[in-house]
Amino acid sequence: MIAAKRLSCRELFSMSSSSRASIQEHFADLTDPRTRKVTYPLVNIVTMSLCAVLGGADDFVAITDWAEDKKEWLSQFLDMSTGVPSHDRFNAILGALKPAEFEKCLLSWITSLQEITDGQIIAIDGKTLRRSFDAASSKAAIHMVSAWATANHVSLGQVATDAKSNEITAIPKLLEIIEVSGCLVTIDAMGCQKEIAAKIVNAGGDYCLAIKGNQRYLHQAIRDHFAAAMEIDFAKMKVHRHETHEKGHGREESRYYYLCPIDADDFPYASRWTKLKAIGMTINIVKQNGKETSEVRYYIVSKYLTGKRFAEAVRGHWSIENSLHWQLDVTFGEDQSRIRKGHADVNFSLLRRTSLSLLKNNKTAKVGVKNKRLKAGRNDAYLLEVLLGT
Repeated sequence: MIAAKRLSCRELFSMSSSSRASIQEHFADLTDPRTRKVTYPLVNIVTMSLCAVLGGADDFVAITDWAEDKKEWLSQFLDMSTGVPSHDRFNAILGALKPAEFEKCLLSWITSLQEITDGQIIAIDGKTLRRSFDAASSKAAIHMVSAWATANHVSLGQVATDAKSNEITAIPKLLEIIEVSGCLVTIDAMGCQKEIAAKIVNAGGDYCLAIKGNQRYLHQAIRDHFAAAMEIDFAKMKVHRHETHEKGHGREESRYYYLCPIDADDFPYASRWTKLKAIGMTINIVKQNGKETSEVRYYIVSKYLTGKRFAEAVRGHWSIENSLHWQLDVTFGEDQSRIRKGHADVNFSLLRRTSLSLLKNNKTAKVGVKNKRLKAGRNDAYLLEVLLGT
C-alpha cells in the first residue's frame, strides 16, 4: 500500500533533517555542472524548477516568473539572498545536469514518499517528444521509454533514445535502473525479445509480453494453439478465463481473456524463452453505431496467473498511455515543448513525470490532474501537501 511520510515544511528542504524525504538530502549527490563561482545554490534551482512545474510552468521563462512571484514564500525554506536566476540560467543549468543522476535523485525522493505496492504491475512503453528535434543542429527528436507503476501512479524511470526503433536497446538500460523484483512487467510487442525477458526474470520479476509479427513463428504457434482450443471450447484443457462487459455513451465493449499453461512437450517455444509458463489471448469486441469490430491479441507470460490477474496486467499496461502519456501531452503540453538545449529536454521531461506522479498521488483535492496543477500554482498550502506526499 502507499505509505505517506508526514514532514514539516522545513524538514522538506532541511539538510539537517533525518527525514528520508528531505530534498537537500536526496539531491546531495547531484553533480553541479558549474565550474565557475556559483551564484545560485543547486538545491534552489532544483526546488524552484520542480515547484514551478507542479504549479503550471511549462518552460524556463515560466519557471523564472513563478519563482519571482513566490520569492517570499520560497525564502521560508531556501537561501534566496541571491534572488531568482534568469530563464537563460535555468536553461543552462538544467541543460548541463546529467540526466541519469538527476533521475536517480528524483526517483529516490519520490519513492521515499510513496512506497510501491508489493506485486506491482510495471508498464514499460515509449513516447516521442515531437517538438524536441532541432533542424539547425540536426538533433533528433527525443524518444522517452518510461516505466510506470500502474497501481501507485508513480513514474519509476525513463531512458531517452533518439528513435522509436531504439526501444529494444533502451528497455534493458531502463530495467537496470528500476526495481522489478516481485513485480509483473508488461511491454508491448516491440519489447518482446528473449534478452529482455531473461533480464526481467534474472532481476526477480515476471513478464507479460505482447506478441505480434516481429516474432512471426511464435505468434503463429500461439494463434494455432488457441484456434484449436476454441474449436473444442477448451475441453479437457487447463485454462484460466475472465471477461468484462461495459456500456456507456452508445458503446458496448466486451473483453475476453484466456490464459493457458504450456510446457516443452506440447509447445516447442517454451524452452526458448526464459521461464515461459503460459500463453494468453484477449478478444476485444466493440459495438457502436450499429457496427461491430473485434481485435485479438496474444501474449507470453512467465507465470501462470489467474484470469483476473492476467486481465489486470493487459489492461494495466494501457494505463501508461492514459495515465502518463496522455496526461503529459494534455496537462503538461509535452508534445508542444520546444526545449532542446543540451540535456534540458530530457531533464524537463523528468520534472514533468515527477510532478505528474506527485499530483496523481495527492488525494486531498477531489479534481483531475489539470485542476490539481492549477490549484498548486495558486495555493501555497496545497503545493506543500503535494510536495510532502500527504
